[in-house]
Amino acid sequence: MTANLPPIRFDPRVLAADPARRSRILSILEAALRAVDPSEALRRSMRCQGDELVANDTPYSLDRFKRVFVIGFGKAAAPMGQAAAEILGDHLTAGVLVTKIGHGRTRTDLPQALTLLEAAHPLPDAAGVAAAQRIADLARQATADDLVLCLISGGGSALLPLPAEGLTLADLQATTAALLRCGATIDEINTLRKHLSQVAGGQLARLAAPATVLSLVLSDVVGSPLDIIASGPTVPDHSSWADAWAVVERHGLQAALPDRVVERLRAGLAGQFADTPKSGDPAFASTQTLVIGDNAIAAQAAQQRAAELGFNATVLTTFLEGEAREVARVAVALGREIVAHGPPVAAPTCLILGGETTVTLRGQGTGGRNQELALAAALLLDRLPEKQRIAVVSLATDGTDGPTNSAGGLVDGTSVDRGQAIGLDAASHLADNNSTPYLEAVGDMLVTGPTQTNVNDLVFVFVWPENVGQIANLPRP
Repeated sequence: MTANLPPIRFDPRVLAADPARRSRILSILEAALRAVDPSEALRRSMRCQGDELVANDTPYSLDRFKRVFVIGFGKAAAPMGQAAAEILGDHLTAGVLVTKIGHGRTRTDLPQALTLLEAAHPLPDAAGVAAAQRIADLARQATADDLVLCLISGGGSALLPLPAEGLTLADLQATTAALLRCGATIDEINTLRKHLSQVAGGQLARLAAPATVLSLVLSDVVGSPLDIIASGPTVPDHSSWADAWAVVERHGLQAALPDRVVERLRAGLAGQFADTPKSGDPAFASTQTLVIGDNAIAAQAAQQRAAELGFNATVLTTFLEGEAREVARVAVALGREIVAHGPPVAAPTCLILGGETTVTLRGQGTGGRNQELALAAALLLDRLPEKQRIAVVSLATDGTDGPTNSAGGLVDGTSVDRGQAIGLDAASHLADNNSTPYLEAVGDMLVTGPTQTNVNDLVFVFVWPENVGQIANLPRP
């Protein structure tokens, strides 16, 4: 039995504005998502040969372990856990998985030894705390005779919220909300999280020691730094109390954070609390961590599919960062450059950029970073004489962009006009960070539902041939 993702399907309403062009775009997006199926990524990296488990080229003799535990957290925990259970077979003793609400779907394919739980993301909830406690308790059971297989994917930080002593769930919720509002990067957010947790920043490995810990990671962080992905629960932490406090000062968060959080950070800075475990700590004596999937794999798959459909396609970067509105400006500028000068990537063109943007909240609307980028791009395109030839897409690979059911947006030179035709003003929606209702109303919203994978975001710039007839001659999806 294989554990593939369910078929990726976009809501067909997004096709209405321009079926010929948009069907090709959706085919490219679908290829990117299929390429980062978590279960297949895990199978490429781990296999059982008799009583030997091989992770990449490292063998683990299962005969020498009395027990094998599986713990998993993140938006891909369910398919990763299913694949791991099938690979381990009877060697699996017990396991606990926690994923975002809705990302577990209705799974009847998990063995009884694995418990699948759901919790809230991005703001942690009581279900997440309970799940984190169960995972911590299972890790504490492990001995030197046991193997702990840790399955980590994007969203793991919020889904494993075990507050440090003296802190509460409400403290973590308020801290997370303040960090999201101010536009902090994922590195900054997780630096604070690691110093407010019992399990983040290498502390889960400390709980499991002296067991052997093998971590398989599906990366949702630009550059795949292991201590940032899901707040690095099983690897040495490179951040310090000073780094955590620097985030607070950089964003002026002292007044926005709960008093207990500020007190803990100041006490840590003063040396009253031990820091998170660093390289050389005994907790990591028997640990191995492997990245099994990332943004680059999705981007490369998109490039290949675009080429099959007749586009001159290239991956420009997988290190994209910055304010969503500013990235939109760059995306539109790239499209204009190709319209004006053609080579080296002449139309029909598909430019691919991977990474993760941020949004500094200015309004009270509903949206996410990908939708904000798309709406900002639509406004920029509307001002251009060449607007009919350029489309911009911003896609959250997990299928949930911010606290919405949208995966992002697909906009072109008609997006603003279509809004005006039904009485909507795109500029006022953007000013209020209210991209979701606008994109939904004009048919530019990308909707997949939870994809059960998560490898950051993908931004696409499409430039169409000047002769509309040439589009019909492109291969059909």
